[in-house]
Amino acid sequence: MSLPVHWVPSLTDARPGAVVQVEGDEAHHAVAVRRLRVGERLALTDGLGTRVVGEVAVTGKRRLEVRVVDVERHERPAPSFTVVQALPKGDRGELAVEVLTEVGVDRVVPWGAARSVAVWKGERAVRAHGKWAATAREAAKQSRRSWFPEVSSLASTAEVADLVAGADLAVVLHEDAAATVSGLEVPDGRVVVVVGPEGGLTDEEVAVLEEAGARTLRLGTEVLRTSTAGVVAVGALMARTARWA
Repeated sequence: MSLPVHWVPSLTDARPGAVVQVEGDEAHHAVAVRRLRVGERLALTDGLGTRVVGEVAVTGKRRLEVRVVDVERHERPAPSFTVVQALPKGDRGELAVEVLTEVGVDRVVPWGAARSVAVWKGERAVRAHGKWAATAREAAKQSRRSWFPEVSSLASTAEVADLVAGADLAVVLHEDAAATVSGLEVPDGRVVVVVGPEGGLTDEEVAVLEEAGARTLRLGTEVLRTSTAGVVAVGALMARTARWA
């Protein structure tokens, strides 16, 4: 069984024999929930490519000291995958972020599409973004990732078009598209996948994204929910890369 993973803000000075302090909620979860005891092993990551295996040296209510046994530095995976996720209703946004993180997406961009039911404004936007970021962090720990995904701030359609224009491959999922992922070559660079809302993309949005360089594709004959379409598309594309070789 793989070791439990906990997040710390920095592992810059981590080296075998050194002690790393884990504090706050992470320490509480390790000690009170997972009931880790002195001498047990666990993994720590900064979410920026560094992974440490260590042994619990000291425990407290909201404090944990870990003596480093081994340090690993992981390169950022390539190609990189960005998913532009139109805002779904209810808690389906967190579901989308969770499964996208588990499959290996590097960046999630919330998008206020024209037909999005949910609206992020003011304090609601701050809270919603915080939930997405927390969901990504917890899912990254659960899936044993050394690089945590970035959850960007809410993007406009113009900003999504800019992302598409800067990608080595950009695809827009659309149920009426003629082309599929079959035979598609995935370059070793930046891949952007755009997922529309429950009500679908408008003709204007499709036109803007295609003009920016996106390819409109469908996944199959079935119509998927916006919260699951992204993970299916990324899985189909990632299977064509060295990341899943």
